[in-house]
Amino acid sequence: MASLRVSEWRKLPSFRWKKLKNEEWTCTLHGRILSLKQDDSYLHYRSMRPYTLGSSNGSLNIKAEIQDPIKDEDEDDTERLLKHYLNLEPNLTALYEYWSSVDPNFKKRAPKFTGVRILKQDAWEALVGFICSSNNNIIRISQMVNNLCLHYGPLIGHVDAQPYHDFPAPETLTGPGVEAHLRELGFGYRASYIAKTAKMVAKEKPEGWLQNLSNVDHSPDQKMPPGGRDGYRKAHEELLQLQGVGPKVADCVCLMGLGWGESVPVDTHVWQFAQRDYKFGKGKHKSLTKATYDAVGDHFRQLWGIEAGWAHSVLFAADLKTFSERLTSKAKEIKVEEVKVKQEGETTVEVKTVVKQEYLLNGIKDEFEEENTVELIKDFKDSPRNQRAKRRRLG
Repeated sequence: MASLRVSEWRKLPSFRWKKLKNEEWTCTLHGRILSLKQDDSYLHYRSMRPYTLGSSNGSLNIKAEIQDPIKDEDEDDTERLLKHYLNLEPNLTALYEYWSSVDPNFKKRAPKFTGVRILKQDAWEALVGFICSSNNNIIRISQMVNNLCLHYGPLIGHVDAQPYHDFPAPETLTGPGVEAHLRELGFGYRASYIAKTAKMVAKEKPEGWLQNLSNVDHSPDQKMPPGGRDGYRKAHEELLQLQGVGPKVADCVCLMGLGWGESVPVDTHVWQFAQRDYKFGKGKHKSLTKATYDAVGDHFRQLWGIEAGWAHSVLFAADLKTFSERLTSKAKEIKVEEVKVKQEGETTVEVKTVVKQEYLLNGIKDEFEEENTVELIKDFKDSPRNQRAKRRRLG
């Protein structure tokens, strides 16, 4: 078992992460193991990485029996990676205020679901994760992703004897026995989608193809046509070429893996609140067809702007019964008294009184069994279950 270089606990400023069950949350990200915990003021993070030495042929080898604490913050880019991954740069308060100003329904529902952020995941990991999400629930999706890492991802290290693997690269999922093995691991028909998509990304597309679909211009002042920017539309169409990728999966990857904020994934929940709150479900938009899917996305893009996918995710959370039914009416009050701090040079800094209301979630389950997301357009049509149903109707 290789030793790990372990950094000291450090503060991650300006972020409040709700603790659901455990004192710490641990995962892998970019070749390291990350542990997160929080107190009343900060989210703290610690990174653990294998100690590596360069070999004569230029490769990296893990050096065993050496533990080297990472004390120099300049040599550790973990905070930068976390801020990017957790999407901490945008001013969330300003975004909520803007969405509330242009949409009375958002203003009505959003206050109970503050703090929702869109992760900036690795595009390949987001793609595979959302392929796994087809006709599935949270528990099973998590198991599938964990099995992919355990069987195909590189081992980073152990924490309390628990192995932690990074997410596998596309190349590692292109072997002749991958599809059969994934079926043994419980992936079902998604095994074929993952194996074929990995082959397309690793061997048939140009190098860097997926990353080149990313949004590299994050200016909030960009003009946006009704259907989204050219780069978003191109990325969406390119993703539809892959196995197991329908419009919703493509939009999820565009939003959470490629950085296209105007991407609005439309599933059963979004369709339900689009009918209930935004007058869809009548006339030519009675059912969720491809045309209706596009119309719903275009409506929200024009309503909420360049971060429409983020606003949509807030209402998505608010619409889930699993969340809303467990939202307590009692709020936890955090009060910061007014203080004056005298600093050098006779400079006085005033901190105004701030009272925040922080809503508590009690007993949230990890799976939404009654709220399973269903691909309504392409993925569901392609699933074996639907094909068998068609054969029974024809027979």
